[in-house]
Amino acid sequence: MLEAILYKRGKLEILDQLLLPAKTSYDNITCVQEGWEAIKSMKVRGAPAISIVAALSLAVELSKENFVSKDDLHHFIIKNLNYLSTSRPTAVNLGQVVKLISKLSEGYLQDENLSISLMKERLLADTEKLLASDVRINKSIGEYGGKHILENCSQKPISILTHCNTGSLATAGYGTALGAIRWLYENKHLHHVYCTETRPYNQGARLTAYELVHDNIPSTLICDSMVASLMQSGKVSAVIVGADRVVCNGDTANKIGTYQIAVCAKYHNIPFYVACPRSTLDFSLKSGDLIPIEERPSQEMLTINSIRIAAEGIKCWNPAFDVTPASLITGGIVTEIGVFHPSALKDNIDQLSAVELFT
Repeated sequence: MLEAILYKRGKLEILDQLLLPAKTSYDNITCVQEGWEAIKSMKVRGAPAISIVAALSLAVELSKENFVSKDDLHHFIIKNLNYLSTSRPTAVNLGQVVKLISKLSEGYLQDENLSISLMKERLLADTEKLLASDVRINKSIGEYGGKHILENCSQKPISILTHCNTGSLATAGYGTALGAIRWLYENKHLHHVYCTETRPYNQGARLTAYELVHDNIPSTLICDSMVASLMQSGKVSAVIVGADRVVCNGDTANKIGTYQIAVCAKYHNIPFYVACPRSTLDFSLKSGDLIPIEERPSQEMLTINSIRIAAEGIKCWNPAFDVTPASLITGGIVTEIGVFHPSALKDNIDQLSAVELFT
């Protein structure tokens, strides 16, 4: 399986996803600034992967620093976490990690029995748990999602449509929505996968297609504009996508183009699933209207590999995400502890808020 994040104490490497699929190349991330730039430029992307790379870039710099006091160490942690949180605004996972590491640091600061060196060691050890924890979470999401699709889809054999990239390249490994697809394939229940290009950044064509071919999963790439026609043909059993933020009423922010796929799925009576870890759930927002939507540079629409494809002088609107209303998520929201109907999220806040990233 592909590994987008390689880490050992003091050394972090990320697969430069701007170069895929033409070139597989890893970049060294030696400090927080380089981690921030890798996230902002989308060398690394995908909500879980963003949070992990942010945390591990902090760990790499932390491992090399010396501190005069615990207050000095705590200030270093908080300052850099706050900076990293500005790299991408829509995905909530990064905010969850920032909050949790900040809380750990505050607790260690207040513990009078803890030396500076031990506080530093504990923060490093906690942060390093993120990689293994994310893979474990993803495999659980994959199993819950795959089984639910298998049990609740009347149309078999199972053929899945997915959008954007939600696999090993978007996480620490295995994937969320693509994790469910992998589970179906590993258990011989998958007939075919259809992945969209996901314009304008082409995460589907460049990344998901790359993963599917790498793992020999039977698959076909389609243009974003072909989704409705494919559904009309009867070739889609279910749709499963990832998420960058799911709010209290079940509204979901995901890669631009997700909303229109959900509309088409509803019209064609095809189950529509969202797969994400509990760290993607944001119960502080009541509805999707309150989710901040990142807008990306117009160059992403105007060019492909620096070659201009649009008329000179044309204006662009390039939101990176859209919001799918909860009413269109007909299959359910797949988490590492089970599948929930969007309307059931608010009734299970305690259970769903118990985020366990450092286990």
